[in-house]
Amino acid sequence: MIVFRYLSREVLLTLSAVSAVLLVIIMSGRFIKYLAQAASGLLDPGSLFLIMGFRLPGFLQLILPLGLFLGILLAYGRLYLESEMTVLSATGMSQQRLLVMTLFPATLVAVVVAWLSLSLAPQGANQFQLLLNKQDALTEFDTLEPGRFQALRDGTRVTYTEQLSDDRINLSGVFISQKNASSDGKDRGISVLVAEKGRQEINPDGNRYLILDNGYRYDGNPGQADYRAIKYDEYGVLLPKPDVSDEVTDRDALSTRALMNSDDLRLRAELEWRLSLPLLVFIVTLMAVPLSRVNPRQGRFLKLLPAILLYMAYLTLLIAARGALDKGKIPVALGLWWVHAIFLIIGLGLLYWEPLRLKMASRRSALEVARG
Repeated sequence: MIVFRYLSREVLLTLSAVSAVLLVIIMSGRFIKYLAQAASGLLDPGSLFLIMGFRLPGFLQLILPLGLFLGILLAYGRLYLESEMTVLSATGMSQQRLLVMTLFPATLVAVVVAWLSLSLAPQGANQFQLLLNKQDALTEFDTLEPGRFQALRDGTRVTYTEQLSDDRINLSGVFISQKNASSDGKDRGISVLVAEKGRQEINPDGNRYLILDNGYRYDGNPGQADYRAIKYDEYGVLLPKPDVSDEVTDRDALSTRALMNSDDLRLRAELEWRLSLPLLVFIVTLMAVPLSRVNPRQGRFLKLLPAILLYMAYLTLLIAARGALDKGKIPVALGLWWVHAIFLIIGLGLLYWEPLRLKMASRRSALEVARG
């Protein structure tokens, strides 16, 4: 029991440290991506942390199996390097018994991954898509920041204001540049609006207008001297009407129950993917235990790179099989389970290869002694 607690603590502590580092790296990259979208006016800056919270379960369901795999390699590799595992082997600790002890913390990780994959991650993806639907319904003035030029989503309009009231109703020092195009898509020059101030107005029918006061409108083609200038006291611009959709279309945002009740091939593939992640935990544990065995003279990192390559091959093949299942290239009955079967065989081979090799070497030695 003492050895079991010691090994479990080493694995779980290393798992936590590795997973935390991987999570920070992945979330930092995604946060920079969302921050760039917020800077370009595609997202509300105030919702960035909410978006990251919704995406967190989806990150964790992929990070935890890798964290466990690396945690076993690093934790047990240190024990081999410091000859602690040699002492345990001398007291009867075989690779099979070590695997059984390691399966207890692996089961805990698998339960957490199953909870994330089957429940929490779909809920987070659902809320994430609903939030994006609300973001798509925002007008450019809902995300406008004073003192910064902002391009509209389709790139046909650039807006600037020197000052913006807290309620985002009143503007001052307004500049709007918009490309004009005919119905057949041909370029018809640009229109530039400048005004001392402006305000948003919402009519009873729900239409939004930007009312500009005391300004000019310039129409023409860049590079040509045929611009037309119009001075106005008041000018109204119709703003796109927000269209908020509550429809969830992404399959990773659907509940597991909805996937189980569907015969759609893509949804069946998504269901098998979610079920594959907890199973992935047990198979990578089976591979990690024999791969963690290192010679103290060779160092603990000798097998780390090949082990990571093996894990990446497993995950890559699983993702490729998921895509093939989506397209109907793999029978539904076969699904993703053949990938798990391949690496299960590889894990069993790694587990029993070393004892088998030592046993064969011992027999050869015995035969040589008998012949001598």
